Formats: sequence, C-alpha cells, structure tokens
Amino acid sequence: MGGEKMNVIDIDGGLRLIGTAHISSQSVNLVKDQIEAWEPDVVAVELCQSRLSSLLEPEAMGSEDLLKIIGEGRSLMILLQSALAAQQRKMGLESGEVPGAELLAAVTAAENSGVPVELIDRDVVITLRRAWSKMGIFEKWRVLNALLWDEDEEDVTIDEILGDSDLLSSMMEEARSVAPRAGEVLIDERDAFLAGRIQQIREKGKVLAVIGAGHLTGVEENLRRPSTEVASELAKLGESPKKSNMPKLVMGAIPLLLIGALVWMGVKGDVDELMQTAKIWIFLNASLAGFGVMIARGHPISIIVGAIASPITSLNPMVGAGWFAGYTQLKVASPTGKDAQDFLMLDEVSLFWKNRVGRVLMVTALGNMGSAAGAILAGSAIIGLVIS
Repeated sequence: MGGEKMNVIDIDGGLRLIGTAHISSQSVNLVKDQIEAWEPDVVAVELCQSRLSSLLEPEAMGSEDLLKIIGEGRSLMILLQSALAAQQRKMGLESGEVPGAELLAAVTAAENSGVPVELIDRDVVITLRRAWSKMGIFEKWRVLNALLWDEDEEDVTIDEILGDSDLLSSMMEEARSVAPRAGEVLIDERDAFLAGRIQQIREKGKVLAVIGAGHLTGVEENLRRPSTEVASELAKLGESPKKSNMPKLVMGAIPLLLIGALVWMGVKGDVDELMQTAKIWIFLNASLAGFGVMIARGHPISIIVGAIASPITSLNPMVGAGWFAGYTQLKVASPTGKDAQDFLMLDEVSLFWKNRVGRVLMVTALGNMGSAAGAILAGSAIIGLVIS
C-alpha cells in the first residue's frame, strides 16, 4: 500500500527504517513482512526494557510494585505515564489493535527467526522526568488538562495517519504547541537518542529499525549527520535531570523557621503565640493533606492517616505524608491482578479514581501535594505572626 512504502526508508544498504503506528494492525503485518523479506542481522525496536515488560506482562503490577513506587516517590511519574499511554490506547481500542502490538510483533518475529533484538529507546521514566522538569507550572497544567479532561478528538483514520506524512507532522507539532518544552524532550531528544542507538549497533550488520512513524523524519535527519556526532550525544540524552535543590531548601527551611519561632516565643514567654503557632502548623498541614487524599477519593482511614502524618512529616522534607496515606490505602483496599490489568488498559479517565491501583497512586501524589501546600502556607502564616 502507499502508506507502507512511505514508511519504509533505506538509509543505505545496511540500514532500513520502518515507521509504524502503535495502534495499527497494518503496521503489525508490515513489520512481520519486512523481517521475513529483508532478512536483517539485528532488529532494533523503539522500546525500553520497562515498556517491553509491560507489553509482555500487562497484568504484572502487584502490591510489591506499588510499595516500591510509593517508597521511591514515583507516583506522579507513573500517573503521567499512564495518562500519556491512555491517549494512544484509546485510539488503539477504536482501531481494534493493542497499542505497541507492532513493536512486540517485531520482537517476537525476530526471536522466532533467531535474529538478535536491540531495544533502542530511552528509559520511559527518564524521558518523563526530563519532560516534567523542563515544563513550567502552566505548561504542566495544560498537559494534564489535555490528557485527563480534554475530550475533543478529531475524526482521523489509521490509514490517514500512516499514509500522510504531512498529517503526521501536523499531529506532532500540535502536541508540541500544547507543551513546547515537553515536546522537545518527547520528540526532538528521542529522535536524536534513537538515531544514536541505531548508530551504536551498525557494526552488528544489517539493521532493521522499527520506530513510530512520527519519529521517522527526525531519526532519518539525525542519521544523515556524522555518526560520531550523533553517538556522542547519547550519554547526555540518557541522563536523568538533576533535581533542583530549591524545593528541598524551601521545605527544609520551613521546619527550621517553625522551630526558631517556637524557641523565640518560648524565650519571650509568650505562651499564647506559642500555642497559636502550633495550631496553625497542625491545622494547615492536616487539613490540606487530608483534602488532597479526599480529592483522590481515598479511604476514610487513609484520609485520617494522611492528616495525622502531615504535621510530622512536614518537619522532615525526606518523608511525605502521601506515602503513609498511600500505604494505608494499599492495605485497606488492596488491588487485585484484575485491577492492575484494568488500570494498565486505562480506557477511561475515571479509572484514576475508580480503580484500586489508580487510587493508591492518586492518594499518594495528591496527599504529598496537599501536605507540601499546607507546610508552605503554615510557614508563611507563622512568618506573619512573628513579624507582627
């Protein structure tokens, strides 16, 4: 078909690119046919190990995984990853194909033919962290709004997507217009990273690279650059973003401010102000943390635990009240294997709240956000009290 020809590019005799739609059975067949006809020495696939694992075992997320996510503070990243995947998955369900099926088909077909497989995409968590760290507050809001609440969808068919390179470009640019700095990470950086990984494995023989059609033009352009230049960028592109010390400094300064205010009032013998300060700290921390868990539709016990923990955990920036609330939610409403499978399908936004896996993640993330907001507001109120 015309679309298939447009999405197969020979860089030279030893490197062929296939541009696929992650939601198309047509792409699945194209990948299988190309592996059989072209007989590559290695098949490079636009996957990282974690994405491959989720394709192979979509129901594998269990209680231990959730505990690890909570403990490592990755709840927000997992929620963002799920929301991004949901948009692609919605189209896949409508087209009758599971998103990423053509990538899994490439892996399976290569293994059946005894051809080595190389995973060439950057780890999805690193990509999300780099995108999140580059976005400002308003850009983050636009992304979350577009992913979770914007229901406007254009009536575009899979054949149109595969067969019209201009349409593909316009769709990518539309995504970039919502979040330009995130687009730089999700599109431009990954184009360069994919090209760099492909250059790394060129010495292994004929390479058939299976990548998303939206990355086809960018990867091809990068591969036309000097190979040493492209490969040299890999290390930098593969780094997790350095976390800003400012949030930690702010959250660390707040308990010091509280302790200093309490000592100052104690020295002055002002018992009334001392009690008022303590009440402000406890009330704002507890109420906003509890409110965050409530918005996530957490269990009443999780709301209470988050509210009780917040005034204490806010004194230590290394610990979050949402962690305790999330752990409690995990225990009082433990997800089943079916919950994990349904959440990873995420065919409706309401699963963030209705599904037990989604609710644990939401409780953790929103509990931490509420607690942080409470600590900041309480610190500001205490400053005003001390100054007055």
